[in-house]
Formats: sequence, structure tokens, C-alpha cells
Amino acid sequence: MLIALMVVMWAVNFIVAKVGLKYLDAYALAAFRVELAAVILGVLLLAKRSGQEGRLGPAPTRLTWGDLWTFGYLGFFMVAVNQMCFTVGLNYTTVGHSSVIIGMAPILVLLLARWQGLERLTVLKVTGMALSFAGVAILAAEQGISLQSGTLRGDLIILAGSVGFACYVVWGKKVAGKYGTVEMNAYNHFAGAILVLPLAVWQAVKMTREGSWAAVGWQGWMAVVYMAAFASVAAYLIYYWALRHMAASRLAAFAYLQPVLATCLGILLLPGERVTGHLVGGGALVLLGVYLTEAHRRGVKPGENNE
Repeated sequence: MLIALMVVMWAVNFIVAKVGLKYLDAYALAAFRVELAAVILGVLLLAKRSGQEGRLGPAPTRLTWGDLWTFGYLGFFMVAVNQMCFTVGLNYTTVGHSSVIIGMAPILVLLLARWQGLERLTVLKVTGMALSFAGVAILAAEQGISLQSGTLRGDLIILAGSVGFACYVVWGKKVAGKYGTVEMNAYNHFAGAILVLPLAVWQAVKMTREGSWAAVGWQGWMAVVYMAAFASVAAYLIYYWALRHMAASRLAAFAYLQPVLATCLGILLLPGERVTGHLVGGGALVLLGVYLTEAHRRGVKPGENNE
């Protein structure tokens, strides 16, 4: 039930972000989301430290100086790159394109893990990767292969954000076993919030000079709150809990639903979102490629490796 809720929260996040972009500049929406998420996670961390454990788990592990640098670059990739690129990229492309590209994150994780010597390539994995990249190429060609195409520009930014997430997943293993779910999310967001803070301040000053705060309206602020509280905090807390308690195959099966659900919601709820041959064909190839690449992990418990 929690995993299904996580998938729904992330799928709805595409729709909410699109609405928020109507009222806030993309950089302002992304920066305010990061800062608010860090504040919420700070409150949760303080709750754990003050003994109000409950479902938050046991008292958190103290951050060591040796791990400070690690969380610094993890926060850069996870927050400053992944979350910022998601919002900025979505400003140029469609929900369908962005959700499919984000859905191929396991492919990017595999490539980075192979580069680090943590994974072996097999015929099945290579076939899956080739299909996924072919699917992305089909998506990119929908409005022509040119950077003047807004959709392609957005697709490339979204892809850059997915690369940032892949870096976080692979390199985050250095501290993932040492820190709990709340600490991992909190420390990453603290680092990301520090990096993004100058942008958030600049956007706030800019809005003050332009007198545009009132024009944001409740829709814009609700988008910031949802993206921070649900997409950044709640969904990721569930995700890391699931990694510790579920077989990788079950978690992956739910992950396949995210691009499908997000695309359907976009078509139903947002003007300009529509079904195209490029979306159907490219999306099918990406999902098939991810399925084939992840096939070797079916039945593997989190933390295990069947190779």
C-alpha cells in the first residue's frame, strides 16, 4: 500500500509541477521546493533527536566529519541536479516525455555502476539499454532533432537530472548502510539546500522588485508545498524504507507504473498533453528496455546481488 502511494505521489508531482510553473518561474519553483523540503526534514530529524521516535525509528546516527564531504556531493547530485533539472526541464517538455525519460533511471544507474566496476554487462542488459536509448531517441525526434525545439531542450535537461539521480544511487551506497532513512534524506537535502540557497534568495529578491508575490496565488504555493512535502520528503522516505524491506523485483514492478500513470494523468488533466505515435512507441521501448535490464534482479532481496 505504501509503495503504491509513493508511485501515485511521484506521478501526481508531474501534474502539480506543471500547474506550479504557470504561477512561478521554473527556477523559483525548484529552489523554493528544495528549501522547504530541507526545513521539513530538519523538523523530522529534530523530532528523532528529541526522543519522539514512534514511526520515525530509533535515535539517528550522528553525522561524522568524514561523511560530511560525501553528503555534500550526494546533495549536489540528488537535489541541486536531479530536482532542479526536473522542474526546469518540465517547463519545456511534456509530462509524457519527462516521465518516460525519468523511468529509464535504472539504465543510467547500470551504466554508472559498470563504469565503477560494480556491475557486469550481459547480452540481456546491453539489449535492454539499446532499446531504452532507442526509445528516448524516438521521443527526441518528435519535433525534430534541433535545440531550437523546446521539447528536445526539456528532454535533455530531464535526462541530465536522471544522470544526477543515478550518481546519487551508486555513490550513496557509501553511507546508505550507516544512516537511517530520515538522516539520509535530511543530510542530502541540507547540502542541496545550501547549494541552492543563493538561487532561492535571488529569486525572492527578484520577485520583490517586480512585485510579483501576490500574483503567485494559492495554486503556486500549494505546488511548492506538495512538491516539497510529498514528492521530496514523504515519497523518498517510503522509497528508502522499501529498499530495506522489499524484494527488488516488487519495487521495480511498481516503478514501471510511474511513467504510465503520470502520462495518463497528464493527458486527462492538462491541456496540450496528448497521445502521439512517438510517445507510445518510444515509451514502450524504454519500458521494455528497463524491464530486460532489470530482469537479472528478479527475486533478489535488497542488498543482495545475484551475479
